[in-house]
Amino acid sequence: MDTIASFFSFITTPVSWIIVQFHSLYGAVFGESSGWAWGLSIVSLVILIRICLIPLFVKQIKATRAMQTLQPEMKKIQERYKNDKQRQSEEMMKLYKESGTNPLSSCLPILAQSPFFFALYHVLNSIAQGKTIGVLNQDLVDSAREAHIFGAPLASKFTDSAEAIQQLSANVTDVRVVTVIMIVLMSLSQFFTQRQLMTKNVDTTVKTPFMQQQKMLMYVFPIIFAVFGINFPVGVLVYWLTTNVWTMGQQMYVIHNNPTPGSKAQASYLERLSKKVEHKGAVSGRGRRAIVKAIVAKGRDRNPAERKFINGLNKMGLAAQPDGTVVKSEKLAADQSQDGDSGHAGAAKRQQPKRQTKSQRQGAVKSDAESAEENGEPQAGKPQGGKPQGGATKAGGPGNGGRSRAQSGRKGPQQRSKSSSKK
Repeated sequence: MDTIASFFSFITTPVSWIIVQFHSLYGAVFGESSGWAWGLSIVSLVILIRICLIPLFVKQIKATRAMQTLQPEMKKIQERYKNDKQRQSEEMMKLYKESGTNPLSSCLPILAQSPFFFALYHVLNSIAQGKTIGVLNQDLVDSAREAHIFGAPLASKFTDSAEAIQQLSANVTDVRVVTVIMIVLMSLSQFFTQRQLMTKNVDTTVKTPFMQQQKMLMYVFPIIFAVFGINFPVGVLVYWLTTNVWTMGQQMYVIHNNPTPGSKAQASYLERLSKKVEHKGAVSGRGRRAIVKAIVAKGRDRNPAERKFINGLNKMGLAAQPDGTVVKSEKLAADQSQDGDSGHAGAAKRQQPKRQTKSQRQGAVKSDAESAEENGEPQAGKPQGGKPQGGATKAGGPGNGGRSRAQSGRKGPQQRSKSSSKK
């Protein structure tokens, strides 16, 4: 570890200078030898580094999503060239080049933090040994050695012997209790961050080996932190716990405002966005418009949550535009201009004639027969004199039968009258 830390010694001077500047600020409030002054200096160092790494974090998000999008194609290449590893690697590199994706981009924030992490470790290790380093003179080193966080010196470790801990004016119980609590919190924050990513911000429509790897890392990383954490000084544990909490909060913000397409987080986000659009009648914010723009550009390739969002806009009489905005649907406007009232337009189109009941149809036939009698027209099966015609009654002649059907409004098969030549 000393060899690796010495390799990053070129950055120990900037790191020690940053810590000293923050210590001068917090020391005026809490005291120069206070554990809060030195602890908050380390926390402020983490925050400053993470703010500078935000552009790399954005690249990491884009690279991770691009890799998730390429997983189906990567799986096809692996199956097609499973017996030719060289051709498989060539096709993978070709796929990365065509899509403009770099697999190492997802590791950029961690790689960028590594020099600061090892430099801080080297600074704290020198403090524990009472040696000056960077811009830390002997007075500052002695002040840092006396600083305690909940009874544990910043330079102490879980594996330190009782004699080494006593030299730092502390006891073994306090050091080990504080380090164990910090290691547990550090591992839990790492586990929660990874679990949040897997359960909420992963495209559930694509099942690939990448997802299995992420699930495995969800359990492996906390174990790694727990194993190596017992060899970290308390100050490094403060650094790593702070950066884990920052990562967790940063990821929560990204999942809430810019979720991965096809994930559960996207479905929740689009549901919230639909309610806001219904309330305001517009898409506000550049980020929201960018998401709507991407959904419109997909066309038929939209996932179920995106189709539900577009259909919801249509039901509200709105249409999403290629630039991410929403406007009033032209189709609905045309319906309103034709019918005059949008509230009655849909109702008028849906109105259907009511079906008559059997008693109503029989009453209509009876009324038709009565009106025919009043007008002096012969009814079906009856002569004008009122006596029934036997032949017509039995067979229903073509003339009378046709009039009866016309008056009753019914249609039925016509019956032929008996020919008089056969009598």
